[in-house]
Amino acid sequence: MKRLKLVFLYVLISLAAFSQEWKPQEWPVLKSYDKDHLYQIALPLGGIGTGTVSLGGRGELRDWEIMNIPGKKYSTVTTGNNAPFFAIYAKPQGETATTTLLAGPLYTQEYLHYEGRPVNHHGLPRFGKASFDAAYPFGQVYLSDDDLPVKVTVKGFNPLIPADEEASGLPVAVLTYEVTNTTGHPMEVSVCGSLRNFVGKDGSQFRTDWKGDYIPTGAKNNKNVYRETNGIRGIYFYSDSVDREDPAWGTMALTTQSDAGVSYRTSSKADDWNNSILNFWDDFSADGLLTERDKLEDQDPMASLAVRKVIPPNGKETFTFFLTWNFPNRKAWSKTVVGNYYSQIYKDAWDAAEKIVPQIPRLESETLSFVNALLSTTYPDVVKEAALFNLATLRSQTVFRLPSGHMMGWEGVMDRFGSCAGSCTHVWNYEVATPFLFGNLARTMRDVEFNYATKENGLMNFRASLPLSEADKGNSTAADGQMGCIMKIYREWQLCGDNTYLRDNWEQIKKVMSYAWIEKGWDGNQDGVMEGSQHNTMDVNYFGPNPQIGFWYMGALRAAEEMALAMKDKAFATKCHNLFEKGSVWMDENLFNGEYYEHKITDPRTFEYLDLSLSDVKVPAFQLGRGCLVDQLVGQYMAHLCGLGYLGKKENIWTTLSSIMKYNYVEDFSRHFNNMRSYAMGKESGLLMASWPNGRLEVPFPYFAEVMTGFEYTAAVGMIYEGMETDALKCIKAIRDRHDGAKRNPFSEPECGHHYARSMASWASIIALSEFSYSGVTKTMNITSRPGVYFWSNGYAWGICEVKNDAVKLDVLKGTISLNTFRLSDGREKKKLNLTVPEGKTHLISLK
Repeated sequence: MKRLKLVFLYVLISLAAFSQEWKPQEWPVLKSYDKDHLYQIALPLGGIGTGTVSLGGRGELRDWEIMNIPGKKYSTVTTGNNAPFFAIYAKPQGETATTTLLAGPLYTQEYLHYEGRPVNHHGLPRFGKASFDAAYPFGQVYLSDDDLPVKVTVKGFNPLIPADEEASGLPVAVLTYEVTNTTGHPMEVSVCGSLRNFVGKDGSQFRTDWKGDYIPTGAKNNKNVYRETNGIRGIYFYSDSVDREDPAWGTMALTTQSDAGVSYRTSSKADDWNNSILNFWDDFSADGLLTERDKLEDQDPMASLAVRKVIPPNGKETFTFFLTWNFPNRKAWSKTVVGNYYSQIYKDAWDAAEKIVPQIPRLESETLSFVNALLSTTYPDVVKEAALFNLATLRSQTVFRLPSGHMMGWEGVMDRFGSCAGSCTHVWNYEVATPFLFGNLARTMRDVEFNYATKENGLMNFRASLPLSEADKGNSTAADGQMGCIMKIYREWQLCGDNTYLRDNWEQIKKVMSYAWIEKGWDGNQDGVMEGSQHNTMDVNYFGPNPQIGFWYMGALRAAEEMALAMKDKAFATKCHNLFEKGSVWMDENLFNGEYYEHKITDPRTFEYLDLSLSDVKVPAFQLGRGCLVDQLVGQYMAHLCGLGYLGKKENIWTTLSSIMKYNYVEDFSRHFNNMRSYAMGKESGLLMASWPNGRLEVPFPYFAEVMTGFEYTAAVGMIYEGMETDALKCIKAIRDRHDGAKRNPFSEPECGHHYARSMASWASIIALSEFSYSGVTKTMNITSRPGVYFWSNGYAWGICEVKNDAVKLDVLKGTISLNTFRLSDGREKKKLNLTVPEGKTHLISLK
């Protein structure tokens, strides 16, 4: 009895001691993944432009990408037991203690390896059961085992708050382990994180061992030190010997707010014959406390931080850790260091911890406000999933920010390097998550395109070199990329409502638009039709008029006309208007074949049209011709999102989208031949890049037989705007079914690389289903008249809008929105509102 009283006294003292610790709130769940759908899950934990480490579907930390380059499957070591990990020690009163890796079971395909080292932590005891819940950026792993006295929920997130790029760009991974005591006895529990100091080891340097395996190198006399400052305590990882200019040089910190039961080791024994992990495991398993070893015996010494608590019978306690980092020397596609925006804010990783950790309660609440708002809406769950989960791309190594604040992007990332440099205009044209959620970041991209990458003659380099002083040195332009950028800067002007922004960029916009009319250019004869050689996102040049580039051109002309009118440049507005009118009519009369729009191929030398019915006609390689292209209406897609109206006959647009569904949608790919890359296989479904109902060209554009999600979303969103919601949802569901956690990662839709930028076109489905648009210039908001709850955002403010039969309730959850006119899609409107709704306020708009 005396011992029991002492135990309960210890519990009370412990509860008082760590009562000030932050504990996560209840997190929402949008998608659940069972034990058979965990293998590919990797939810990135990190901010916009900071790099990430991912939370795996079974609780493991994987894909260490915090050092300025991608690191898919990279764990800072060769496959083995020394990769970073968390473990739990559990000792019920009067029973034997257990020590277990905080991760779920292995899959059968992970067992085989020629030397018995098939996966990370292959030799550590694991939990027998695992499942995963997500509502990005929140990930939750549920671990249990019939033979263990605890259940654990692993919770990981990084703040994501639209309209706040600073709060959404923090170099931190927040990890909480909620441990439930499943016994009827008090239990001592210790949770421990172990991490080798891998500063200098980003995987770009390596040696080979006697078996031919690659061993990462680069660490050099790295050091770990335990610190306690300003309410946080933990391990600071650094190196005085790694070259401070190396992209892999930087600092890390593993910290906790707990002020009771903390123990640590700044090193382990030398890792000869894997003795390091053995020494740690013996120490931790003895009593859940760590014994300091300050003798550094490895170049990359392993440090460990543990928190021990007593959990009452059938009770629950939380153990929270914060991983922060600072690696300032990003090169990206430059030969020299261009740096990182976030590295200017924090002196080092410890400074980051001191500044970020106290903000986590507020940042979690604001992130929950965003996610819960979206989840509370009327949209189908598959649309919420596609839109929300693809925001992970913004936080992947696809995206970074220069010290100037400019956001830059690869097209995507390969396992160990970026894919296709330069914030490629013809790829980034498709995504709309950035402008509608982070307007300031979108405007930095437009700044690069128009004011750095554009030459005096209006040629916009579709890949911007780095440093930015070199961005205009190339001579490579893309017709679709350049025309799309004109539509995007119009969109940014409308969303922000800042006429000074338009005025400051107007002369550059005119140059970029006028480049289409240079002699022997895309529309050199200025008839509203692009006949010239048009480089485009298929990585080839189309010869002759085609719908893909043609509708981008029509959209650019409409956007330029509107901007010219605002600038009182009547001559330019008139020219753009006349070219649009002629071009739009010409495309409907000459490219629309009754089912969809075709490509009329011209001779690259003479620009004369080729008669494809002739058997001996010499057709240039890599064209579209009479094919039905999945994104032939991409310009119309963007026009709808920008509020620019129809670019062709409405009935032709509807018919074309119906034909895309008829000819390009494949229910089962089992019998589909594809000579290129496969992003849909077997019994999966999806939209083909192109089909030829009337006979295929011998050598079509390269990607014709592929399936790529960004293009699929573009077509699906077009269908939504044309009232084809059932077909649209079928396409979106097919995409998300392919990214089911078992076959592919739900948080990365690949194209030419993981986390492909074009996949963020998925956010457009949210906009289209709500029929939302906002003009900050006229202070006008449009929304669907269908009763329901909808999410709205203009990049600077966001909230939800509840539409009822005769009224609309507008909630502003972030930022401030100004309104003069509020309009429903059925034509009902309220004018002269002269209304400003601040953050946290609700306004009821009567439409009787």
